[in-house]
Amino acid sequence: MGVIPNFFNQYPYLPPMKIYVIDNGGQWTHREWRVLRYLKADTEIVPNTVPFEDISDADGLVLSGGAPSVASDGGRMGNNGEYLDKAEVPVLGICAGMQFICSHFGGELGPGKVPEFGGVDLRVISGGGLFEGLPDRFRVWASHNDEVKRVPDGFEVTAASDSCPNEAVRCLDRPVFGVQFHPEVENTEYGTEIFRNFLKIAEEHAKRRAHA
Repeated sequence: MGVIPNFFNQYPYLPPMKIYVIDNGGQWTHREWRVLRYLKADTEIVPNTVPFEDISDADGLVLSGGAPSVASDGGRMGNNGEYLDKAEVPVLGICAGMQFICSHFGGELGPGKVPEFGGVDLRVISGGGLFEGLPDRFRVWASHNDEVKRVPDGFEVTAASDSCPNEAVRCLDRPVFGVQFHPEVENTEYGTEIFRNFLKIAEEHAKRRAHA
């Protein structure tokens, strides 16, 4: 993964960010946890049935991927909707996590015209946020049949591929982000940097709260 600068040293009065990884049954959830730990976050994997009150001390939430079509099954997505409604911290949805975010806020899901399983050439449409400092094009790893067919109002598309027009999104009013691909796997270029950018967003959000 290479050496990643510890940006927490810029603000030594802030402890490492507390990030809960919400387990939606994805095969790579532990990899999300591992990358966050590598970046010195205080992170923990919790089931998606945990009450929000038990994770209300979070500085950020990661909604993990899951089994095929899980985002369309409210029962299997547990309390993700409650987390989105109550959390006032940055949220990152990965694969099924992104799909659920978009569905929850009024978007539409459906089968992709071309299911993506393997390497995908990502095209960044809107820089900044998760893609701060990254190239306009790079290779990522995807694993999904379904996709976001219509992005909800108040969101913008930040990345696309030839086979999936909505590879990444962000909310315009809240620090809520989604990626259809998997930044946690080694096959994704700049995956660690995407998590690092998310932690930086969480850190900046915590800094503002501390001075509010």
